[in-house]
Amino acid sequence: MITTQDLTKVYGSLHAVKNLNIDLAEGDLFGFIGPNGSGKTTTMRILATLLQPTWGEASVCGHSIYTHPKEIRRLIGYMPDFFGVYDDMKVIEYLEFFAAAYRIKGPARRKVCDDTLELVELGYKRDALVTSLSRGMTQRLGLARVLLHDPKVLLLDEPASGLDPRARIEIRNLLKELRKLGKTIMVSSHILPELADICNKVGIIERGELLVNAEVADIMRQVRRRTLLHVAVVGDQSPAAKLLEQCKMVDRVEIAGDHIAVTLIENVDDYSELPTMLIDGGFKLKLFKEDELNLETAFMALTKGITS
Repeated sequence: MITTQDLTKVYGSLHAVKNLNIDLAEGDLFGFIGPNGSGKTTTMRILATLLQPTWGEASVCGHSIYTHPKEIRRLIGYMPDFFGVYDDMKVIEYLEFFAAAYRIKGPARRKVCDDTLELVELGYKRDALVTSLSRGMTQRLGLARVLLHDPKVLLLDEPASGLDPRARIEIRNLLKELRKLGKTIMVSSHILPELADICNKVGIIERGELLVNAEVADIMRQVRRRTLLHVAVVGDQSPAAKLLEQCKMVDRVEIAGDHIAVTLIENVDDYSELPTMLIDGGFKLKLFKEDELNLETAFMALTKGITS
């Protein structure tokens, strides 16, 4: 659905985007992560055919940004990080105005606008003035606007920027629903945890260069070669720790306060015999769980070149 090959944008001696290569399939939710000024917005503007690259190729839904920009614009919904609204309009009037621009006519226009408002959970604000909306509601209205023509691809530039925690959660939940509807979504942010739990693919860009580009599961496997377990038994932890040390799959055992930290040897995925061994040894288990690897921690490791 979205493909780039050595996509580059140069301003004088500055590479805003440098040799960018990404490949997104239908239904992907791609988290585009990077600090402010890293090239996220430039990339999205190029994909939206609003900016010409210096060199390189990009295509959206099989159409080249060079030869078929009009076709691409019909198939995408682009939401910039900051967008203007018409203050003297009601919410429903605002959407109907843009629906008319998309040549949606007659009764179908009102139905599309009403359905889209329900999707972004703004139906109860249909007759409110746009000026009366909070920042979070305005963001949802902007998202409703780009959904009117049922685009196949969504390019969302910092959609959660400036929102309070509740509004951020609402936007994330809405993105999950849009992915269930089959949309291919590219969403940018400079805050990794905002996207960590909703994306199936992520990329991190810095100074115009893509440092990491992979599926979330692949990133986790690359970073975590050794599984860490948290184990606790009733009573003294020391005897249980000594028993665990005897297992061949265990690399290191440490008592960490009220539980035992067990590090397995590399590439061990099946550790089901460990709880059985403890129970057969007469211990009563209170805790047995695998340490969850945070995607933020994974990125920190990968961008520093640490993979173990």
